Amino acid sequence: MKLFYLIIDDEPIAHDIIKKYAKELNYLQLKKQCYTAIDAINFLQNNSVDFVFLDIEMPRIKGIDFLKTLQNPPKVIITTAYEEYALEGYELNVVDYLLKPFSFERFLKAINKLNNNSNTYNNNDVTLASETILVKGNNKIYQIRLDNILFIESIEGTVKIHCIHEVIKTTETLSFFETKFSESNKFNFVRVHKSFIIAFDKINALEGNIIHISNNKIPIGRTYKINVKNNLK
Repeated sequence: MKLFYLIIDDEPIAHDIIKKYAKELNYLQLKKQCYTAIDAINFLQNNSVDFVFLDIEMPRIKGIDFLKTLQNPPKVIITTAYEEYALEGYELNVVDYLLKPFSFERFLKAINKLNNNSNTYNNNDVTLASETILVKGNNKIYQIRLDNILFIESIEGTVKIHCIHEVIKTTETLSFFETKFSESNKFNFVRVHKSFIIAFDKINALEGNIIHISNNKIPIGRTYKINVKNNLK
């Protein structure tokens, strides 16, 4: 399946790099090159694309402002030399945020995020990287591999993501994670308590109403027993 893309960047060298990388992946096809946001607005009036490579610092209209004007925007991969826009881009639900100069490997990782419900693309057996999730915390944005998450807990208003090698505090809510995880059919995350979401494949043992994950004991809430039961079938 072809994915058609649009480049919006005022620097010709940026276009050349993106096109060079994209040619390595035979399922990507360039639809249009735009050097200003105005060009892109005019093009998108009568055309559609699967996704856009979008620069931030451009004349007249910045990339972020352009993105805010679109009612039904295509998927967007931001490409910029300015990392301070990362949080704003995240809040606009961009697919990824590439800091210039970026390598082909980093480019490929961004492309893999475009369709995170597929196992592979039809591209000479290039396999998708592990799915990731972006979360806010401590004035940073963390990119966390889903297969590294053991469980997530909410205690006294603080949400912690317990990963295999670290614990990350986030300003997101458990409801945020439930929504995000429901978008993926590759990882089995289950709400087992009002304060806990677990990665079901990380369970070491079940003992009554207690779930053992690593060295942690997680209670099963009375109203969530059905969730656990359904996942044991």
